[in-house]
Amino acid sequence: MVIVGGGAAGLSLAHRLTETGSTTVTVVEPPDGSLRPPERTWCYWDRGPGDFDEVVSASWARLRVHGTDGSEVTVDPAPLRYRMLRSAQFERLMYSRLARSTGGRVLRATADAVRDVDDGAEVDCTAPDGRALVLRARHVFDSRPLRALPPARTLLLQHFRGWFVRTAASRFDPAVADLMDFRVPQPRHGLAFGYVLPLALDRALVEYTEFSRTPLTTAAYEAALGHYSRAILALGAFTVEAAEQGVIPMTDARFPRKAGAAVFRIGAAGGATRPATGYTFAAVQRQSRVIAAALREGRGIVPPPHGRRALAMDAVVLRALDTGRIDGPDFFTGLFRRTPPERLLRFLDGATSPWEEWGIGLRTPVGPMLRTALELPFLPRRARPAAPIGESRS
Repeated sequence: MVIVGGGAAGLSLAHRLTETGSTTVTVVEPPDGSLRPPERTWCYWDRGPGDFDEVVSASWARLRVHGTDGSEVTVDPAPLRYRMLRSAQFERLMYSRLARSTGGRVLRATADAVRDVDDGAEVDCTAPDGRALVLRARHVFDSRPLRALPPARTLLLQHFRGWFVRTAASRFDPAVADLMDFRVPQPRHGLAFGYVLPLALDRALVEYTEFSRTPLTTAAYEAALGHYSRAILALGAFTVEAAEQGVIPMTDARFPRKAGAAVFRIGAAGGATRPATGYTFAAVQRQSRVIAAALREGRGIVPPPHGRRALAMDAVVLRALDTGRIDGPDFFTGLFRRTPPERLLRFLDGATSPWEEWGIGLRTPVGPMLRTALELPFLPRRARPAAPIGESRS
């Protein structure tokens, strides 16, 4: 097998394919330089001991949401915990596991082209010294970002900038993660919120995020972060030790899972990003396990990262947010206030039953959501320019 791209999707699949020792896998990873993304933050929720506990930077048993009026909802989704890891630590862990496996290797090269051939596929690569390489495999899994998004009825962007801050005094509660703080000024279109992951009493990742159609300038993010940190969080004196910034498409586009007879797309390029939330990491893990199991059984398939019901509900939510039929801060605050927390997180992972989803739907603005659901089948899907893609909280 050949896997193109060594991010969360590529390395996770390589790990699952090689952990039993029955498959050989080559991960084609770009050499250090402009083709490699900056370090990113990935978050997910999980129960009990996990596969990546040794590189989890922090985790939280309690989650909090602040409404626009300053009211707060704090929930405990036990047995689930919210976990954070950094991409560099995750990659080092995966590299070490592949190095210990009997069939895994990482090839530093630039993948130039992927194509079908008889009985498999080929990947044309350029080595760091300029040599041309050709890799051939029965299956190729491509995790590289798409050059353009597929046609969609709705496209919002989740765009953000975050600071890793250190405060002069103890300002954070390491036991509680703030998933959405709507006390920030709201844009004319879409919604905005703060996001705080405490790492210690005096350290945290503080982010400003918008769901809207157009990203901001770096200067605008900096201004919004400064206002949030000083006027709302009242952090006092602090220093910014690092920053991260990105854009995640939130779309009801249909992502093709095949790019050829023996070429499959995985990760965000294959539709693993949950349209209504931007989370990707957990879906990547589920998909990797299923692909590995299918290949061991002789079935060359890539299952959809999300079920049809989940995608249909997300399409309604995105359209309702984009049209302004529902108030974004009230919608998300209401979900956390009225839904049992463990069930809500399972819902966001697409792991709830139809009966549970029906109950959650009744806790949303039924009229606007129903109107939106009825109009969606008649809306055309339109192609849109590609957006710069980043990763966080995914």
